[in-house]
Amino acid sequence: MHNLNRYLEHTLLKANCTLQEIDQLVLEAKRFQFRGVCVPPFWVKQVKRDLSDLDIQVVTVVGFPFGYTTTEAKVQETQQAIRDGADEIDVVWSLTAFKSGMPWPKIELAKLSAICHDEGRLLKVIVETAYLSDSELMEACDICSDAGADFVKTSTGFAPEGAKEAHVRLMRSRLPSQVGIKASGGIRDLSSAVRLIVAGADRIGTSAGPTIMQAQETL
Repeated sequence: MHNLNRYLEHTLLKANCTLQEIDQLVLEAKRFQFRGVCVPPFWVKQVKRDLSDLDIQVVTVVGFPFGYTTTEAKVQETQQAIRDGADEIDVVWSLTAFKSGMPWPKIELAKLSAICHDEGRLLKVIVETAYLSDSELMEACDICSDAGADFVKTSTGFAPEGAKEAHVRLMRSRLPSQVGIKASGGIRDLSSAVRLIVAGADRIGTSAGPTIMQAQETL
């Protein structure tokens, strides 16, 4: 697949990641010219400094990994991440509010998307597909697009399962064309990444970016 590297967000979000691993992530991102790197909020400032002159987006997470923090906390996290240099924010939506039938998720996401867009940043919303039925996933897509999200993202990588082709196809059929899809969670090889892109994913979040690129180089 042409330009596969520009679909990939090289990701390191495990709880015990080290400075050495973050530095390695940055080096690999430079080598393969990935679309972005996705790192914990704690590391945004340094990673932005390391990548400042390159066309590699610095992505971080908000309300991660469960999404049940208050809106005020998510607003604060988002503003801090932007101050630290994040180009894109991947927020875990309030699954608990959604499952309770409350209108709150749309209100919350609209606030966050306004903050991001005022600063020229992108907002991606992690809906955690593992916990949603097909009808819930379609409703989630509607909520995200109505609230102004730039992307809907499948998974945190912390749920029982991650990205599935069927989910990505369903999301693509439901979302307006200007709203992208980020597939993430358990994508560790070239064939999985390509299948998800063919299904409709615009971005792939993976901790196996170099492995995927090396597999493509050997083809």
